[in-house]
Amino acid sequence: MKTRKNKHLSKKTQKTAEHRNAVCVLHPNKHNVSGTIHFTETKTGVSVKYDIKGLKDGDHGFHIHEYGDLTDGCTSSCAHFNPYGLTHGGPKDIIRHAGDLGNIHSMDGISKGSMKDKIISLDPSHICNIIGRAVVVHEDPDDLGKGGNEESLITGNAGKRLACGIIGFSKNC
Repeated sequence: MKTRKNKHLSKKTQKTAEHRNAVCVLHPNKHNVSGTIHFTETKTGVSVKYDIKGLKDGDHGFHIHEYGDLTDGCTSSCAHFNPYGLTHGGPKDIIRHAGDLGNIHSMDGISKGSMKDKIISLDPSHICNIIGRAVVVHEDPDDLGKGGNEESLITGNAGKRLACGIIGFSKNC
């Protein structure tokens, strides 16, 4: 991410522009899944830190969806965020949706960890900006587009949407 220095901005303000922060709080749901996801954009990509409770043990698909619309629960967030019109894949694949973040793992009902992604952005002018979109946690593991069927190339066969929340800017505290 390249930023221009503005001689009229203080050093503190310039640093804030280089390190954008966002947060997603999972919306209350009938599956009793709750948690927060924090995003920090740096020069080497976006760091994603998650702390989610209430998932059954195992892997769960973890995606950014097109819209931050929860009027019909997680369903109204629509499809995976895919500004380049590619097929579904894993987070390390060249061919993937921008919103394909792979899987998170839950043990004893807790999923806590971090990952880094070089495609998504918190820059409002970037095509892969995720601000205002939704994070969705799925019931099943994401097969990363390698499931051998048509649905695998669309959703990764990750199953039902268990929890979701809208991504918004957060202050750097």
